[in-house]
Amino acid sequence: MSAEERWVSVEEVASHLGVAKDSIYRWVERRGLPTHRVGRLLRFRLSEIDEWVEKGGGEET
Repeated sequence: MSAEERWVSVEEVASHLGVAKDSIYRWVERRGLPTHRVGRLLRFRLSEIDEWVEKGGGEET
């Protein structure tokens, strides 16, 4: 993760992965998709998301 990497929203993560926003919320809750809370908002780092996917975090169990 670079120091200049920006925080992204649920919508941007969904677009990055090509899935629905509902999938992102479900993966946060059930599969440990890496997220950071800012008040009530969820924010993500795409580098953490990519690493999670590469480690198999998005696979069906």
